[in-house]
Amino acid sequence: MQNIIEFIQKTFKSNKFIPLHEPRFIGNEKEYLNKCIDSTFVSSVGEYVDKFEEEFAKKVGSKYAIATVNGTSALHISLLLANVTENDEVITQALTFIATCNAISYIKSKPIFVDVDKDTMGMSPDSLKNFLEKNCEIKDSKCINKSTKKIIKACVPMHTFGHSCRIDEIKSICDEWKISLVEDAAESLGSFYKKQHTGTFGDLGAFSFNGNKIITSGGGGVIVTDDEKLARRAKYLTTTAKVPHPFEYIHDEIGFNYRMPNLNAALLVAQLENLDFFIKRKKELANKYKEFFKDNNDVNFVEEPKNSNSNYWLQAVLLKDSSNRDGFLEFMNKNGVMTRPIWKLMNELEMFKDSQSSTLENSKYLEQHIVNIPSSVIL
Repeated sequence: MQNIIEFIQKTFKSNKFIPLHEPRFIGNEKEYLNKCIDSTFVSSVGEYVDKFEEEFAKKVGSKYAIATVNGTSALHISLLLANVTENDEVITQALTFIATCNAISYIKSKPIFVDVDKDTMGMSPDSLKNFLEKNCEIKDSKCINKSTKKIIKACVPMHTFGHSCRIDEIKSICDEWKISLVEDAAESLGSFYKKQHTGTFGDLGAFSFNGNKIITSGGGGVIVTDDEKLARRAKYLTTTAKVPHPFEYIHDEIGFNYRMPNLNAALLVAQLENLDFFIKRKKELANKYKEFFKDNNDVNFVEEPKNSNSNYWLQAVLLKDSSNRDGFLEFMNKNGVMTRPIWKLMNELEMFKDSQSSTLENSKYLEQHIVNIPSSVIL
């Protein structure tokens, strides 16, 4: 393992602590922030919020983008827009970050877990199809879970570490079973599947700009959609459901204070200008790792899946012997190279242990074998 540490230290030109993923501010961030401060519009009203939404929609190829305070809020609102209620169920993958299930839980709906594919680490279309055929039926144009009698309203696949799942197949299955498709694209800005940007296959898509994402404003999220009605309602719900009026405070339903502040948007406008550069550098880093690990009998480097053009947000390796995982993690972190395991499966957490799930063979395998290694953009 010492040779891995030496390679990473040489690659990142540092003998000090090497973080997993740190942000890069190399463009107009300070200039735009100063302009935002000088304007005094630092909260949820300001030119940078509007500009970011416009530029982001262009970048991913959606008709509309609605900025929010973080990716979890973007996913929460997306599920509400998909008409998910507390009596409904939502299919997602067990191998995901907790935010996916938190957003489902905020509505008091129930998650159902299906397996992932080993090569994408994202939702398996086969597992989804098998679960639906075995457990569900269509009644009155609704997908009914035969065991719980509840409606399955939505499906939330995630594009893990920026690698796209087979989202076109998932969309076809959801269409057939009358299920809304909401993409958790939190990690996949700049990633494409069959030349279409992730997050734009479904009815709605949610992205994140947390401090460790490929572009960041410290926090922040965005909802994308091609449906004008959904876009208008998204902006309405995220701004406390306030009825437009010159001076009266009229709110006609429960809304959310989820609108992105102008300060964050100023950062993101600048960050978005360098997205292509960041992705280019991340691919160069991926190629360095690929070359380094190609003859390693103990470690496989995780490459972008077939038909995908990945942003390589977090670089990952698969340890062939899972018994070496904790030792690998301890050794690397002790020697100043930050590494981390993939997430604990959602169905193993106390809050979701009673949730219905399919067989999760691939998810369990990846949980035991996948490790993330330093992934920052090299300048």
